Amino acid sequence: MRNKKLWEGSDAFKENSHLYEYSKWLSSTHGLQLNSYKALWQWSVDHIEDFWKSIWDYFKVISHKPYNRILTQGNMPDVAWFPGSKLNYAEHIFRHSHLIEETAIIFKNEQGDYLELSWNGLRTKVASMATYLKSIGVRKGDCVVAFLPNVPEATISFLAVNSIGGIWSSTSPDFGSESVIDRFAQIKPKVFITVDGYYYNGKPYDKSKVSKTIADALPTLEKVIMLPYLHKNATFKFPKEVINIYDIFKIPGNALVFEPVDFSHPIWVLYSSGTTGLPKAIVHSHGGILLEHLKYLAFHNDVHEGERYFWFTTTGWMMWNFLQSPLLMGATIVLYDGSPTYPDFYKLWQFSEDVKITHFGTSAPFLVAGMKRHIIPKNNCNLTSIRSISSTGAPLPLEAFEYVYNSIKSDVWLCSMAGGTDVCTAFVGGTPFYGVHAGEIQCRALGVSLYAYDDHEQSVVDELGEMVIDKPMPSMPIYFWNDPDNSRYKASYFEHFPGKWRHGDFIKINSHTQGIIIYGRSDATLNRHGIRIGTSEIYRSINKIEAVEDALIVNLEMEGGKHFMPLFVKMRPNIELSEDVKQRINEQLKKEYSPRHVPDIIIEVPDIPYTISGKKMEAPVKKILMHMPLEKSINIDSMKNPESVEFFIAFAKSI
Repeated sequence: MRNKKLWEGSDAFKENSHLYEYSKWLSSTHGLQLNSYKALWQWSVDHIEDFWKSIWDYFKVISHKPYNRILTQGNMPDVAWFPGSKLNYAEHIFRHSHLIEETAIIFKNEQGDYLELSWNGLRTKVASMATYLKSIGVRKGDCVVAFLPNVPEATISFLAVNSIGGIWSSTSPDFGSESVIDRFAQIKPKVFITVDGYYYNGKPYDKSKVSKTIADALPTLEKVIMLPYLHKNATFKFPKEVINIYDIFKIPGNALVFEPVDFSHPIWVLYSSGTTGLPKAIVHSHGGILLEHLKYLAFHNDVHEGERYFWFTTTGWMMWNFLQSPLLMGATIVLYDGSPTYPDFYKLWQFSEDVKITHFGTSAPFLVAGMKRHIIPKNNCNLTSIRSISSTGAPLPLEAFEYVYNSIKSDVWLCSMAGGTDVCTAFVGGTPFYGVHAGEIQCRALGVSLYAYDDHEQSVVDELGEMVIDKPMPSMPIYFWNDPDNSRYKASYFEHFPGKWRHGDFIKINSHTQGIIIYGRSDATLNRHGIRIGTSEIYRSINKIEAVEDALIVNLEMEGGKHFMPLFVKMRPNIELSEDVKQRINEQLKKEYSPRHVPDIIIEVPDIPYTISGKKMEAPVKKILMHMPLEKSINIDSMKNPESVEFFIAFAKSI
């Protein structure tokens, strides 16, 4: 039942939170009596400059030069935050000098390799890498790219690049060579950090040839750094000079020096999925990411010094970048490399018990898959250390909320969140001040002036609308690479509602709980005879049918005002799509929603197409079925499972 309250933090939980301390601080320093989260959020968006100045002051941001003002005037995206100031993200990570002997990083992979790295050890390795990079001519503004697993060496390299004012960009080794080249070639990197291979599901994947192909395709490279991961004695033969990363760590590092850069100086480049064209190279700023991550980790995840923060991710997903930020809070980051379900679905939960994870982060599909397989971690693992479970990557269905509390842990704070690569954070997420209601994200994040807009550009509650942000956030992109007039940037977010950010999701804001329900991408919305249907509604219903492992639905607008809405299903192993299963799907959709939710046809497919970052590819499939040219419909190299698209290409010929 939606709106069912599943959890409420105790008074002690709330009063021990960073958000509670911040509220008290606002009261004592600013005279603000904001006695509820709703009031606090409203103040943060009504007084956007005062709010972000308070974040700067509360977290004692280290600035080597004062700012001239908080925010320049203008319409998004033509604004600038804290102009004049100079700072460094990595400097804020290493200001926890009292933690020098405490653990900064815990790492494990599916082969059983395990490492704990102290803050002192981390600083030493970062200093060695920074010393080496400077010795080969890397300077402020130079790009360093990485093709690495989720290993400590990736974090060390990022912090070294960041400390000298370089620009970081990474992809994971499960990307194909063309996909990596499409990304890295845009930003003309000076250094390439790569790996010889990795393990996944117990199998080795040699990436030496792929690494060489990538390096050969990047003419601006001056140096290749290699991590021998699959084979400890691996060597590469490149036309460009190669150095082993472990030889760099043997270099005595000079004192770690942090290069002050402008607030708006690039910190990293992330990429859109590139499902239908060249991926957009999205550039974020040092200062914007610093302020946003301090705010979110403290107030929406309540991460405290010494706690252990885990997120299952790869270096190709924005959550890897986000995963570095608990270090800002003096917390330990926990890294895992390998399959989350190898050798079984209890792997990560057992890992949580072994290393006493405090905050467990994962994707919605991981929780849904565990639910459908009746995985009950609370019966097999001791999860007393876990204080919060976070989920993102796709809308978390109502039943998965209940699964967390029934099968994983009954007294845990479920922090479902939604944001994106575009801002490298969440627009909506958790708050210790509210309860958790089934099927709802708890709140709009502080400083995020977010509303649901109807077709008349009016803000609505308790009904479906476009997610719109009408005031700037510091972590919005400073620009897209190779987009000098900001035309691609503006076209991506600001064309539909000029001067306002349209994110491309359909949402509903609950006026009673203040919670948010995400209904899926608006560009994949099922506009069924004038009625808008969120794809998440379809998937939520189908998740209850155990015979179905996964599904994808699209609605095709045909000539003469006709519609064709096929549902594609991937069945569980050894189960066929029978007429009985089809009938159960249709009856359930009709019962739970409406006759309009019932597909015109249900078709079994070998697999459902996903991007490398785990997004279901509804819009590209729709384009294929609408007979758009394949090269304009989908970028095969951006796919996690490219062979899955073959079925849809063949099926399109029958329509």
